[in-house]
Amino acid sequence: MPRSRYKTLVDRYAADIRGGRLAPGTRLPTHRQLASQEGLALVTASRVYAELEAMGLVSGEAGRGTFVRETSLAPGQGIDQKDVAVGMIDLNFNYPSLPGQAELLRTALRQLALSGDLEALLRYQPHAGRAHERASVARHLSTRGVAVEADQVLIVNGAQQGLAVTLMALLKPGDVIAADALTYSGFKVLADALHLEVLAIPMTEHGPDLPALDRLCRQRAVRAVYSMPTLHNPLGWVMPLEQREQLVAIARRHNLTIIEDAAYAFLVENPPCPLIELAPERTFYVSGLSKNIATGLRVGFIAAPLLQVPALERIVRATTWNTPGVMTAIACGWLDDGTVTVLEAQKRRDAMARQALAAEVLKGLRYIAHPASYFLWLPLPEDVRADQIVVELMQQQISVTSAEPFSLSAHTPHAIRLALGSVDMQVLRQALITVRTVVGAYL
Repeated sequence: MPRSRYKTLVDRYAADIRGGRLAPGTRLPTHRQLASQEGLALVTASRVYAELEAMGLVSGEAGRGTFVRETSLAPGQGIDQKDVAVGMIDLNFNYPSLPGQAELLRTALRQLALSGDLEALLRYQPHAGRAHERASVARHLSTRGVAVEADQVLIVNGAQQGLAVTLMALLKPGDVIAADALTYSGFKVLADALHLEVLAIPMTEHGPDLPALDRLCRQRAVRAVYSMPTLHNPLGWVMPLEQREQLVAIARRHNLTIIEDAAYAFLVENPPCPLIELAPERTFYVSGLSKNIATGLRVGFIAAPLLQVPALERIVRATTWNTPGVMTAIACGWLDDGTVTVLEAQKRRDAMARQALAAEVLKGLRYIAHPASYFLWLPLPEDVRADQIVVELMQQQISVTSAEPFSLSAHTPHAIRLALGSVDMQVLRQALITVRTVVGAYL
């Protein structure tokens, strides 16, 4: 087939989609039907759809076919905070805040201004953080069941940078890492940017299918596994101890590195033992203070095997050199004086109240959530497309996230994630009522 004709066909479909002549949700001919209609080889018909999919105009769904996408949606379907327009109710991004937190910051800044160590904060800091600040983080982690020494701790610019530093230090482009089939969207972005191959671990009702992970490791040279054992985002799982022990056994059998993401773990009271306690020789524990204090306070930390700390330090030096001294000093002061512990308890209660409100408003709808989490997962009926729901809610001035940013599988489930932590309770109630109305119309 001449290239010009192939391109003409792609351009024709693109124009029809963008011009509204092919409506969102339209099922396109199968690859074989397209080949027959246009007199193409089957491989060429597949190339046409592949290019349209790369342009964001269609989506292929295993066992269902190829559908026209809703092109009014931004890439990622609203997962980026910048996609939330002024006046839009934000149910796609969590930045939980409590009354009085701004006053805490004012007080902390005044105290810092009076400290004798102020000039030191204007200079470069050690790459992993100052010794006394690393000790503060280590003491804080001990309250979460993570028993590490200060020299095993690195202070970084938020948990997201902690993940980036860990992946960059341990893996190289082309390496294989396993993660849950539905996983944190920020991990997906990092893995793609670092050219890592991510294998999806199938899911069960209560957590990852660990026998399937074991089989993946027998088939492929998997180097690491990324896990959120305590409050999985987006599904709210808390893996029981038996499952954690099974994961550690698989990691030791196949010499896997474990990357434990604990960003939301503070919301769970008395969780099972962290993975880093079960396998301290191979686990990198990553968390931060964005959710339990404020998203603008970009302070995070990594707890790592001692022998791996120099490799992590080199990546911090190569990327950001160190965390900003002022923010780190404030954060560690709040760790030491108990402010973080108080805020965590308050936010745990706040999250539980929001989940109770969701349970009241969404009663009768099937959804998945932990009773103390700031988000919930709402699967849609098989014949309902998530992009349609997202667009209808956008028209009602409500921004939500589809499953697409979280999915590692070829077949992305039709579902939406609702973030509950970014608006006040009265606004949340009205938004959830609208969500129920829109979704209920399809039931």
